[in-house]
Amino acid sequence: MSENQNLLAEQRRALIVDEVRRRGGVRVNELTRKLGVSDMTVRRDLDALARQGVLEKVHGGAVPVVEASTHEPGFEAKSGLELTAKEDIARAAAELVSPGSAIALSGGTTTYALAQRLLDVPDLTVVTNSVRVADVFHAAQRSSGQRQGSATVVLTGGVRTPSDSLVGPVADQAIASLHFDLLFLGVHGISLEAGLSTPNLAEAETNRRLVQSARRVVVVADHTKWGTVGLSSFAKLEQVDTWVTDGGLPDGARAEVSERVRLLVVAGEDADGNGSAGD
Repeated sequence: MSENQNLLAEQRRALIVDEVRRRGGVRVNELTRKLGVSDMTVRRDLDALARQGVLEKVHGGAVPVVEASTHEPGFEAKSGLELTAKEDIARAAAELVSPGSAIALSGGTTTYALAQRLLDVPDLTVVTNSVRVADVFHAAQRSSGQRQGSATVVLTGGVRTPSDSLVGPVADQAIASLHFDLLFLGVHGISLEAGLSTPNLAEAETNRRLVQSARRVVVVADHTKWGTVGLSSFAKLEQVDTWVTDGGLPDGARAEVSERVRLLVVAGEDADGNGSAGD
């Protein structure tokens, strides 16, 4: 069988994870037909995804990992998943930011993608508890110099989590004294019953402070976060002004979310739910 050269390994693996989660398990021969690649390629992909801890290999295929509500994947493990969705979400979310705004970015791989989209927005004040997000802005300033209009970045202190967020009393105190026009919030899980949740108790408290300090709360999360519940809830869906997600969110979920969130933005789709040109 000839290899499908149109799919990068990261894209292919994201499709595999989505299929496993959606169906509750898949067989190797089903994936070879769907992806147009060889058995050996699929098995290599499953090996890589199993090492990342995002699925479990079984004889002839793979099944989802049954995760404890306290399980917190590291930044690197999450960074290779849903790459296209994260880029689409970042592009759509960046359009919400006006020059001169005071914004906050929480930790997470989607907010990391968003940070890279904000480098050319002038005169931003950026508050973040994410080491990775702060590095995006600092690296840009080191490479191009301190340009007029470049962002002012405030990194909170705190204790570092597996996802490279800074949390705890030091972060909480710093955030409580500030006020943001917009908060862009990455989440571990989002559901009707639990709202926004995380497996890390200290991160939940820091996220509560971020939500309290924001005039407008924007969640940036791909469709795989829907239905996931972490150990600790930190906000209700009704506290979210905007959820920017991707087209993988099922129609039923869209209807349920729209009853509670003020605005649901599906990246890559126009107002009628059709794919936008160029996306």
